[in-house]
Amino acid sequence: MSRLNGKVAIITGAAMGMGASEAKLFVKEGAKVIATDVQMEALNEVVQEIVANGGEAIAMKHDVVSEEEWEAVIAEAVNTYGKVDVLVNNAGISSPKTMENMEMDEWNRIMDINLNGSVLGMKYVVPEMQKVGGGSIINISSIGGIVGMAGTSPYTAAKGALRVLSKSAAVEYGKDRIRVNSLHPGIIVTPMIQPTLEQGGALPYYKAYTQLPYFGKPDDIAYGALFLASDESRFMTGSELVIDGGWTAL
Repeated sequence: MSRLNGKVAIITGAAMGMGASEAKLFVKEGAKVIATDVQMEALNEVVQEIVANGGEAIAMKHDVVSEEEWEAVIAEAVNTYGKVDVLVNNAGISSPKTMENMEMDEWNRIMDINLNGSVLGMKYVVPEMQKVGGGSIINISSIGGIVGMAGTSPYTAAKGALRVLSKSAAVEYGKDRIRVNSLHPGIIVTPMIQPTLEQGGALPYYKAYTQLPYFGKPDDIAYGALFLASDESRFMTGSELVIDGGWTAL
């Protein structure tokens, strides 16, 4: 298993859900991973599992809205492994709010984590990728970045902006062999969405729009990220990889 052999990857939001699956799969496929999150207990468990299975990974506490912490993460990757080949901007939060019942502080927090955190990641990783002659940036957006979804205005606004930002970055940095793509999950059963599923109010809505008779798992997204991180997608940039069980086929 060596689809990422020799590559160094930074994965944010790696303590659980899609990020944890991405970290484990990337290492399994030969990468060295810097796994970051603010939830250190869960993140350490992920990295300990990776190391126990013979992989190489580092856990770092990382608030993605902090420029100083982004600089520290990039420096740790370069000092330890010599380079950065892949960045997965996975960290994010959900927002079951409409515009009329939301405070602007909450809007700004959602924008900071779901959009600005990825902006900072690209800002600080691009110079390192330029030094080594290229790389792959994978921005985890959402189907909410493509189509409207009820009750999640700030979330979809951030994810839509991230989608278009990925295209602009792809155009800006294509000459440097830096590929930038967005990945758009549908309903994936993760700790972030589990409360919504358990409450049941949104369940009929999710089922009605998901054309397959089941929801996705974190590994479904991890395998998509693996493809975008690998050289198999070497001619793919500025694109949207949609893994949504048919939601956007309607």
